[in-house]
Amino acid sequence: MSRRRLSEEEHELWNRVARTTIPRQPLPEPKPDAHKGPLPDPAPQDPPARFKPKVQIPRAFPAAPAKTPPIQFDLAEPVGDRLARQGVAMDKKLHRTMMRGRLEPDARIDLHGMSVAQAHQALTGFVLSAHARGHRLVLVITGKGRTPARDHAAPMPARAGVLKHEVPHWLRSAPLGPLVLELRESHRSHGGTGAYYVYLRRRR
Repeated sequence: MSRRRLSEEEHELWNRVARTTIPRQPLPEPKPDAHKGPLPDPAPQDPPARFKPKVQIPRAFPAAPAKTPPIQFDLAEPVGDRLARQGVAMDKKLHRTMMRGRLEPDARIDLHGMSVAQAHQALTGFVLSAHARGHRLVLVITGKGRTPARDHAAPMPARAGVLKHEVPHWLRSAPLGPLVLELRESHRSHGGTGAYYVYLRRRR
């Protein structure tokens, strides 16, 4: 079969198409590998800076206190403060004279060295006898009591001066309560907080 020749029109069309094409560049030849043996593992990379936690280490810790303050277990109100809040039942002018230490007691009793039972019995007999004799002001000496040792592990509150706290209760209870008109801590000239003024009612 004979090869057909292109016509002038086909030849002109081919030239137009050939002018619009771009010749393809040859690919570069690969470079020879300079490494010998297996490649090392890639080094681990640090996480981004925004994910790094910021830890602030204090330069110095606060110093501990040199001595722990003692624990106070006795939270009860002082007897003198409780008595001072009570209203005055006796003559107010006479009360001021008594609280200034200018009223001399008609009789006195000292409960030092007695047990609770002994002191209760002695106080009861003393007040009953003083009232029967017509005495009005008597002095009851209890003492301030020894200060208890401070114990951080004490399971119960410790209180100084058992008699000092028990005597006001006895004087407000039967059979002495109906006989007592006024009860106060004494002036320092008569013992201060270690004694009580007991002002008795008149005999009927």
